[in-house]
Amino acid sequence: MKIALFATCIVDAMYPQTARATVKILERLGHEVVFPSGQACCGQMHINSGYMDEALPVVTNHVEAFEAEAYDVAVAPSGSCVASVKHQHPVLAERCGDSALKARAEAVGAKTFELSQLLVDVLGVTDAAEQLGSHFPHKITYHPSCHGMRSLRLGDRQLDLLKSVGGIEVADLPEADQCCGFGGTFSMKNADVSSAMLEDKTNNVKSTGASLCSGGDASCLMHIGGGLSRTKSAATTLHFAEILASTLDEPVSVTGQVFVGKGGK
Repeated sequence: MKIALFATCIVDAMYPQTARATVKILERLGHEVVFPSGQACCGQMHINSGYMDEALPVVTNHVEAFEAEAYDVAVAPSGSCVASVKHQHPVLAERCGDSALKARAEAVGAKTFELSQLLVDVLGVTDAAEQLGSHFPHKITYHPSCHGMRSLRLGDRQLDLLKSVGGIEVADLPEADQCCGFGGTFSMKNADVSSAMLEDKTNNVKSTGASLCSGGDASCLMHIGGGLSRTKSAATTLHFAEILASTLDEPVSVTGQVFVGKGGK
């Protein structure tokens, strides 16, 4: 299968290792990964902030970029960006009176999957240790991001994949379904509320005793990781794609550390 990688802005700019992990996983399964060169921002931030007119050319560019590449399906390691492509893009095109763009956006959205959706629903991956060779002998906890839960209805796909990784211990996160407080521009426009929500989330992460918190959206993990760092916590954050890509022979590196055994060193 030929799979187009939709890297997303924050992954491309700040967490390229997550994109590389996604490619490793898919190539390990025998698939070809291509990268539509015209891709840029998907426009989620603009739409969520109410800048609809400004979002239109951004959405149009995304549609054109993924129309220009031949592929079977597209994948992104981000529930929020996939939710925007699947749901917000057609709605925006309709609002702007462009029925042709709406149909094109729907076609692109129908072929676009969040990583766990693609792995579980399309590629039939249910046992990461067996099918991917995933190995990560550490205690983690897991935060399900809002868009993944509420827009894409991912359910436990990400969590179940993590639980199937070799050597891993997954601790339940108290109040896991509560927002971490990031919400894109929400965290800047409503900093005090966002900080209070973040404090609740980081306290819950720390209460598990896990060495890291995993999830499926780099933006949420950045927010949670920043909160943990400011409280001098030893815990950090890591995208679930990087844990799935980790093997005995190639253990994942986190902030310069390579986790090679219990606790890492």
